[in-house]
This record gives sequence, C-alpha cells and structure tokens, in this order.
Amino acid sequence: MSTLGPIDAGDEASDIAAVAQVARRFVLAEVAPNLAAWEQAGEFPRGLYERVAALGWLGMGYPEPLGGTPASWRLRNAMTIALARQGGSGGLMAGLFSHNIALPPLLRQGSIALQRQVIPDVLAGKKIAALAITEPGGGTDVAALRTTARIEGDVYVVDGEKTFITSGMRADWLTVAVRTDPANKGPTGISMLMVPTQVPGLSRTPLQKMGWLCSDTAHLRFDGVRVPASYRVGEEGAGFKIILTNFNGERLSMAAMALGFSQCCFDEALAWAQQRKTFGVPLVDHQVIRHKLMDMKMRMESTRAWLDAVASQADAADRGDTGATGAEWVAQVCLLKNHATQTMQFCADQGVQILGAMGCMRGTACERIYREVKVMMIGGGAEEIMKELASRQLGL
Repeated sequence: MSTLGPIDAGDEASDIAAVAQVARRFVLAEVAPNLAAWEQAGEFPRGLYERVAALGWLGMGYPEPLGGTPASWRLRNAMTIALARQGGSGGLMAGLFSHNIALPPLLRQGSIALQRQVIPDVLAGKKIAALAITEPGGGTDVAALRTTARIEGDVYVVDGEKTFITSGMRADWLTVAVRTDPANKGPTGISMLMVPTQVPGLSRTPLQKMGWLCSDTAHLRFDGVRVPASYRVGEEGAGFKIILTNFNGERLSMAAMALGFSQCCFDEALAWAQQRKTFGVPLVDHQVIRHKLMDMKMRMESTRAWLDAVASQADAADRGDTGATGAEWVAQVCLLKNHATQTMQFCADQGVQILGAMGCMRGTACERIYREVKVMMIGGGAEEIMKELASRQLGL
C-alpha cells in the first residue's frame, strides 16, 4: 500500500503536492547520500525497487487488481518531475521506471493470465521488467528489425540481438519485438513476446555509457531461446502498432523527466549564484547571471504549459473521449518531447556556465545532467525522427 494513501481523483492538487513532498524526503534520505557510489558502480541496489513500490510509485497508472493505483497522466507526470528535480539522475529514473515502457503493451494487449503472472511482482518491486526493441544497426527503424521467432508446436524459438536495453542486465522479464513472419519484411510481420530472462540461450553484455551511469544497459543475444506461445502479447503481426502506441506514453514521460531535470539545473544554478561572490557581490547581483536564469525559467514554463495541455488530452482519452488523442495529439507529443529535451539541454548548459569550474566537477547535478541530455534527445525517438513523424501526422 502506498504511504501516500489512496489517490483521490477529486483532489489532484493535494495529491501532486504530497507526491512532491515525499519525493524530496525520499531523495534526501535514500538517494543523495549514495548517488555518487551508484554512479561509480554502474547500478543502484535492487532493493530500491521495493522501497519505491512501498510509496506507490511503481504502480501509478496501473489497475488495482494487478497491484497498481489508477492515476491521471498529470499526477504521474508530477511524480516524474518531482523525482527528476530532486534527484537529478536520469540513470536512476530510467532504471527504476523501465517497467513503464515494458508493461503497457502487456497491459493493453496481453492475456489476463499473462498479466497476472508478470505485472503484480513488478509493481511490488520484486521483479524488474525491460523493453527490448532496438537492434544493432536498426535504431529507430523498428519496421526493419531482424530478431526472429519461429513457431515450433506450442513454443516460439527466438534468435537475434537487441542493444541499448535499459535494465537489460538484471531484468526478470523482457518485452521483446520479434519477427514472426520471416517472409514479411515489413511492419505487419512483427509481433511482441514476453520473455523470462532465466532461460537457456539468452546472453547479456553490459554497455558503458556517457550518461545514465547508474542504470544498467545491455546488449542481448537470443540463441534458440524457447518461449511458450502463450507469452505472445496480442495477435501475431500486431507488434508494430503496439510499439507505436507505446512510444506515445514513453515520449510523454520523457518530456516530464526533461522538465524535472531542467528545474534541477535551475535550482542548483540559483543556489550557487546566491552564495558565490565575485568582485565583492553575490553572483546573482550581476545582470548577466539574472538574465541567464530568466532564460532558463522562460523555457521551463513554456515546457510545463505544453506538457500540461498534452497530458490533459491523454487523460481525456483515458476517460473515454475518443477524439482527444488523434494524429494532431501524436504530433504534439513528438514536438513536445523535442521541446522539453531542448529545454533540458539549454538549462544544463547554462547551469554549468553559471557554476563555472564547479560545473565541470563530478558530483554537481548540472554536470551530470549535461552528460545525460543527449540520451534524452535520442532515446524514445531522435529529434529528427520526431520532426518527421509529427509532419506526417499533420499531413505535410
């Protein structure tokens, strides 16, 4: 049960305030004293999942029968923003919440039996779930994926590779995109499978990264991995559509993360400017520094307003408004993701500049976020792909 208590849909403002308050306490007690060591180790303790689950955060947005707590996108975004702002670690966020890109396909399209087998343990922090789509040389071109799954009786036999998989080293469940129709090289030959990681034929290799240091990232190899046919998510050939739908939620969450990290840079830069003295006065007394801070603030507020508008449409769709999230909304999500990560990039750059030499030192949030911004601008769909997808959604 969440220590925040039940979420009251009629008092969302109070819930948002409570989430932010608890996030701050959690980061100060659990994260801040340990983050440097986790970054150096390349991972954070597995037990952290259960502590976050006890706060109700892993289950936000999932059905109660599966161990979740129904919550609006606005509330989920508030939690994401608060944790990103207080913790300042993309690696921590990516690792703790990798299930939010791995489980939605199962929740929307999987069988009830498979949902019950996988989801409750993940939301309780007892198991870890990861999404495995990207392949070596494939990148964003999902329709060209080459990992195959051929049917043999009542099992699929999986062969192929995946790379850049967040939580891939210690995940217990993988949501894997596979080609089930080898004769069909296009998007309609793709399906989705839930693959348990404790199976013969699966090997995992850790990858070293520029940022997100405390989240494990893996290269996966499937060599004759046998998976029950009942672990397929949705119909054969429906995988590409499932993936595209899943991307919308991932990109919306990444925009919220980017806003939180932007705020983290602003907070650190402001605090530094108020206590650091140059030429006998606090740094913030210099007009050029105040203007830098206001440039950051301007971009953050535009991102916040856009995020709230797009999230409100997503919430309307969840309430049954079938016209709330059409092609225009998808375009908005793509462009918002770009705008939010560009805001993060700007704030990280300005934060490092305001901190000066201290901004180049490991241990400052601005330095860490400066290194992490590129994975945010590439992951979930690179900027260039987002622009192209948005233009196509708008019929251009």
